[in-house]
Amino acid sequence: MIPTPFYLIDEARLRDNMRKIEQLRQRSGAKALLALKCFATWGAFDIMRDYMDGTTSSSLFELRLGREKFGEETHAYSVAWSDQEIDEAISYADKIIFNSLTQLERFADKAQHIERGLRLNPRFSTSGFDLADPARPFSRLGEWNLDRLHHALPLISGVMIHYNCENSDFDLFDQQLSRIETDFGPIIERLKWVSLGGGIHFTGEGYPLDRLADRLKAFSERFSVQVFLEPGEASITQTTTLEVSVLDILDNGKQIAIVDSSTEAHMLDLLIYRETAKFPQSGAHRYQIAGKTCLAGDIFGEAAFDAPLEIGSRVSIPDAAGYTMVKKNWFNGVNMPAIAIRQQDGTIRPVREFTYEDYLSSLS
Repeated sequence: MIPTPFYLIDEARLRDNMRKIEQLRQRSGAKALLALKCFATWGAFDIMRDYMDGTTSSSLFELRLGREKFGEETHAYSVAWSDQEIDEAISYADKIIFNSLTQLERFADKAQHIERGLRLNPRFSTSGFDLADPARPFSRLGEWNLDRLHHALPLISGVMIHYNCENSDFDLFDQQLSRIETDFGPIIERLKWVSLGGGIHFTGEGYPLDRLADRLKAFSERFSVQVFLEPGEASITQTTTLEVSVLDILDNGKQIAIVDSSTEAHMLDLLIYRETAKFPQSGAHRYQIAGKTCLAGDIFGEAAFDAPLEIGSRVSIPDAAGYTMVKKNWFNGVNMPAIAIRQQDGTIRPVREFTYEDYLSSLS
């Protein structure tokens, strides 16, 4: 048995998401690239590779990881490429997407042997968080001025438009894509490909997948472009738990169970976005599940279980794949969770464990 804490990826659930991605690809003609900024656990790539077309990245290291560990088509994007990065980046990428016209013009000659693209910002999004809103006031993410976009056309073959964030509303997606068609149609019709980014929650329960596929196909045919999607959360939603154990139970006006993990170190987005873990709420025994670091707000959330917790009880923290393993850190020197995969026959296969030597080597 693997000691807690550890991230447990369920292969059967991951394949369920992959089959939905495959269904969307086949019906729509769109290609799907795994967004490594969300999930880059390459021990699971063998499960995912047959269902997806490649990877998309946000940095040089992600780009190299995608090329070496996933293969297939590799898209390179960065908010800004440095002079020290660009030569290596273009050696890994099939397509390189620049964030601004100035970056495009600066590196266009170096990247002329591969396809070049530009990030287009439609100046609207579905994000409910200012922190993550690419269309926030004075956003640095992409170009929107039509004159600048027209000026870029001789240098690019496509654009990337990332404006969805956990968008489970197909009608909203449809409306906003129609707005893009109206506002930027004269640009898009001169391109070979368009990436519509990630953030479309199309693997969620009850999502009208066929309607999305038909809408993407209509967009592709109208403008004669290859459509790309960049599913991150959609690829891995509901596939993974963070397995933890109860170390202590306090009663400070409410029952508090302290576990051998940490939001700050192991599920950082709960703190960043002031959210709580998706615990069960229907049981008779209520607890606040808290982390073991010295951070006062290191709290996973409120939970209600059918049976009382005891020291040593196992707790599964659900939906723990997206933006967790890629953000885990050594805060307080708390050991990082191991990573394991539950295979379809029920066997749990360890993928990676972390030790003091990993902590030591991360510092100097």
